[in-house]
This record gives sequence, C-alpha cells and structure tokens, in this order.
Amino acid sequence: MENFNIQLKNYIQFCQTQKCLDIKTIRAYNIDISQFASHINYSDFDDITPKHIESYIAYLHSSYKPKSAKRKIASIKAFFHYCEFKEIINQNPFDKVEIRFREPITLPKTISLQTLELFLSTIYNQYASATTPYKRKKALRDIAVAELLFSTGMRISELCNLSPSDVNLNDNIVLIYGKGAKERKMQIGNTNVINILIEYKNIYSSEISKCNHFFVNQSGTPLSDQTVRRMINKYTFLASIEQHITPHMFRHTFASSLLDADVDIRYIQEMLGHSSINTTQIYTHVTMAKQKNILTTKHPRNKFNI
Repeated sequence: MENFNIQLKNYIQFCQTQKCLDIKTIRAYNIDISQFASHINYSDFDDITPKHIESYIAYLHSSYKPKSAKRKIASIKAFFHYCEFKEIINQNPFDKVEIRFREPITLPKTISLQTLELFLSTIYNQYASATTPYKRKKALRDIAVAELLFSTGMRISELCNLSPSDVNLNDNIVLIYGKGAKERKMQIGNTNVINILIEYKNIYSSEISKCNHFFVNQSGTPLSDQTVRRMINKYTFLASIEQHITPHMFRHTFASSLLDADVDIRYIQEMLGHSSINTTQIYTHVTMAKQKNILTTKHPRNKFNI
C-alpha cells in the first residue's frame, strides 16, 4: 500500500503542476483513488488484475448513482493511464476491461419564469421597505447576486470568485473564469441589471477594495456559496414559493429559456462555458418535455369529437 500511496501523491502533484486542474477536481481524484486503494488493499501494482477492476466497478454500481460511479471509474482509469505512461506498471489492467453502461438522463431542474419573477420581486420589495441602512444594503447585495446569476447563467463558484476587475460596468461585460481555468466573456444585456450592479459597486466600494472580491459581505469578507444558498432560501420562504431553489437552477433556467427562444445551442454552449456540445444538449430534453406538454394539452386535434 505504501508504494500505491507514493504514486498517488506523485499523480496528484502531476495533476496540479502539469495538468493544471482545479482544486475541486484534484480533491475528487484523491478521494476516488484512495477509496479504490482501500477497497482493493494491494501494495504491488502488478498484482491488480482486470478481475479486481471489474469487481470494484460492480461494487461502485451497487453502491452509487450512475453519475457518481462513472466519475469514480474515470478517476481510477486516469490514474492507471498515468502509471502506465510513467512505466510504473507493466500492464494496465483497464486495457482488458470493457466499461459500458447507460447513464439515465436526469433533466436539469429549472425555475418557471413566473416563479423567478416573483422571487426577484420579493427581494426588490425587501430593498424598498428596508427599515434600517444595514437591511437595505444587504438587500441591494442580494438583488445584485440574483440578477447576475440569471443574467449570465454563471456557476455559483464563478460568481463568488469574481474580482472587481472582472466586472466591467463601462462596457457591461463580465469576465468569468470557469472550470479548467477557461475564460469566457458575458455581456450583460439588461439596463436594470446594469444599474443595480453599478449601485451595488458604489455602495460596497470599501468592502470590495478590502478583500478584492466583487461580491462581499458587509464585514468586508468574500461572499461564500453557502451565504448565497441561505439567501435564496430566505427569499423563497418570504415569497411563499414551495419549490426548493438552488443557485444552479438559475443557470439551468438561463440555458433552457434561451433554447426555448430559439437561440442556437452552440451560442448557449459558449455562454455556459461547456467544453463539449454534448453537455449542453441536456437542455434539449427540457425543451422536448415542454413540447410534449404543449402538444398533449394545446393541440387542436385533442378537441376533435370523432
């Protein structure tokens, strides 16, 4: 096991320095491969056979959801590929293992536009009726966060990591650093959203300068994704919305709404920062679900009396 752990440590360092993977991906690799090592419990790489791999894959399928199992298998496979490339192993056990399984399609959960309008209206009402400067200032920050999430479809991690220089309110452009350190620019197309961001930036200027993050708490510390989740839960409750809303659902709603408006899926892929069009195509299933509902409830043939 010691030899395995040494090579795992070297591989993690390789992922950091050579592949330049983000911290969350590296953490997942470490967990997945360490879990495999504990399950197999072999110290010599050459003792690990295709049967061991097949047995572990069967264990993953019986213990995890298909998406999680697929990720864990990919992590282990990448590690053995690295070991083969570095000539640490004589034979890659994955070479004689055929991995095929159909991952069920899980449709992304979206927020209806009516519900989203109610949610945003609730924050604006809280802002307008705030009884103290502290509450008014906090509500302004919450409006800016919610509006930017929906206006750009960015991930919550991308929003929380924005620096002041990433948000150009002269040209109305946001520079987003996505997964794998990929950059993309997003235009803010709504005047009301731009004005809210300008007001937020002016009111929070000292806090922003203090921590060099665009979105901050009133204490001058960077805004965390957990704070955003609590904020969303708060206004969902105040608006009497029964649906559980998460930050990522703003992203899903952004994408599916544009697709419903006949925006080319490749533009949506670029705006979401997806490396592959296959990832973006999940939103076509949402549109098909809507199409089915329309054609089963609105089509005139359903009213024929034959």
